[in-house]
Amino acid sequence: MSDPTQGRSFGEIIFLSQSEHRLRAGWRILLQTIMLGIFLCVISFPVVWIGPGKSQTWLMLFSNLAECFAITVSIIYARRFLDKRTFASLGLKANTHAVADLLAGFIIAFLMMAFIYLVVYGFKWMTFEGFAWQKDGLSPAINQSLIWLVIFIIVGWQEELLSRGYQLQNLSDGFNLIWGVILSSLIFSGLHLFNPGATWTSTLGIFLAGLFLAYGYVLTRQLWLPIGLHIGWNFFEGTIFGFPVSGLNSYTLLRIQVTGPSLWTGGEFGPEAGLLLLPALLIGFGLVYFYTKKIMNGTA
Repeated sequence: MSDPTQGRSFGEIIFLSQSEHRLRAGWRILLQTIMLGIFLCVISFPVVWIGPGKSQTWLMLFSNLAECFAITVSIIYARRFLDKRTFASLGLKANTHAVADLLAGFIIAFLMMAFIYLVVYGFKWMTFEGFAWQKDGLSPAINQSLIWLVIFIIVGWQEELLSRGYQLQNLSDGFNLIWGVILSSLIFSGLHLFNPGATWTSTLGIFLAGLFLAYGYVLTRQLWLPIGLHIGWNFFEGTIFGFPVSGLNSYTLLRIQVTGPSLWTGGEFGPEAGLLLLPALLIGFGLVYFYTKKIMNGTA
């Protein structure tokens, strides 16, 4: 058996892939992260400049637009010059299946979050205080909800592009798919460590959510299903059903106060930190499996 390192210098062994002339996966992820940091620093100045005096909603929109720009552009450059692959090859093929996957993810997320809401309501672990339009009026309630939908679309795109797109796929190149899923989910949970109300249970919950979102990618090899799941989860969790979204507050159409045990409901962090996440994820895994099985059988 020939030695794969034969004829290669020490620098080539450390930095370059054995199978093709490009940097190893770890170096690619590191350089993409550095680029992301640079872009975030540059783009943050306009956000800081326009931020004072703005409402929480508009500040969230501006800051997420800045993050989206930094993540997307850094990955475009990294994919082209470091990975030597196309941006679309991350799992962004634009076709009719992309629309179906987005909608399926959105609907599946609704069913998962509706399950959590009904359990919390059924066990009387919440106090219902009314509807947004009763206090704010119908038009402001619709406008605010649409703005938060846009915010969650941006969040779903940028976080899936980074976590299930660039990181998972490069880690899979460097190790294998299983380790790629596990390590990218660990990084994903780590990115939420400093959210308000974060605990060890929320960190574990976000890790499990990362595995779930990765499942959608693994079965389709496209990012559209996990993007739809991510958008739907945040939107229905926060704007529709009124829970905190990973410790952050959004505009809510249903005004509730969660009074049940934090161990089950997640408390101030939201359902990702509670035990109710587990059956909701099982429902989600099952629905994703049956949806993708239908697609793979060519009946969708």
